[in-house]
Amino acid sequence: MASSSKKVSLKLLIDTKNNKVLFAEAGKDFVDFLFTLLSLPVGSVIRLLTAKSMVGCLGNLYGSIENMNDTYMQPNHNKDDLLKPKAVVSSKEVPLLLTDDVSAVKKVYMCGSYHRFIADDPRAICPTCKYTISTEVPLVAPEVAKDGFSGEGGYVKGVVTYMVMDDLVVTPMSTISGIALLSKCNVTNVGALEEKVVSFGMDDGLKLLKGSLQSKAVLTSIFLDKKVVLGA
Repeated sequence: MASSSKKVSLKLLIDTKNNKVLFAEAGKDFVDFLFTLLSLPVGSVIRLLTAKSMVGCLGNLYGSIENMNDTYMQPNHNKDDLLKPKAVVSSKEVPLLLTDDVSAVKKVYMCGSYHRFIADDPRAICPTCKYTISTEVPLVAPEVAKDGFSGEGGYVKGVVTYMVMDDLVVTPMSTISGIALLSKCNVTNVGALEEKVVSFGMDDGLKLLKGSLQSKAVLTSIFLDKKVVLGA
């Protein structure tokens, strides 16, 4: 997986008394990244986090497939079908995790005679000409809607600031929601609150993915406690 220099900016509201991130003010890029995590195949998640750092037994299952000789696989399958599954989104939509990861890009194919059959596996056979369906067909993006927002791509609109809670609950940001949160968290000393602007990059994205599987205080773990360590 290639490294990425892309970063997004987050504004954290921190309860310094309890050493806790209450929430982050975030824009479209960060929220799109969070929502994209739900589209990642399990095999991609394990590979991104490395099998040794996985909680539970899925890492062992991944390692078993890696170590298995190809002669034990069915001829119409190879190990990469499981180890490097193709995500339903392109790598451009996961800028903090899968940048330049070609295996994550969904591809479709036709036969060389362009009969009306498509497949996502270039080893498939065309029912008409009996040749492999191995000619890649470009995917066409949906048309931009007249409302002017769809052209942004991703999942959410970019004209809104979003509030991302420590446990990754996401809501549109508002003054009322911020005040309600302070009350819910029993914050009585406003002087103990601190705003901090941080940069969120690829390493943080991987830590967030791992932390989201282990903790309900993900932002605190990443930016304050530093408990989420990759490869551990």
